[in-house]
Amino acid sequence: MSWLVRGDQVLASLELAETPSTRARGLLGRDDIDGALLLRPARSVHTVGMRFAIDVAHLDDSLRVIRMTRMPCHRIGRPVRGARAVLEAGAGCFERWGLRVGDELEVRL
Repeated sequence: MSWLVRGDQVLASLELAETPSTRARGLLGRDDIDGALLLRPARSVHTVGMRFAIDVAHLDDSLRVIRMTRMPCHRIGRPVRGARAVLEAGAGCFERWGLRVGDELEVRL
């Protein structure tokens, strides 16, 4: 299992979607997610066909947060310039974690 870390703080358990098939599947077919999902590489995401709203963070190549948004179901997000990965979590998670633009994240195994 992987962990999403900011500094010395573990934010959540983390699933990795780094193949075309796992990125395409993403969170489709789920009712919720425990933790977060990191899609890499990715510049945009959608929530078409999803059953719940999500928090979305676009990350640069060093996993620094460059943009954050909340996406309701059945929306298509625009690509974000400079994004190399996208972090998805259930709506409200980023606020609980205190995640902000400029935060540098790390994946730990």
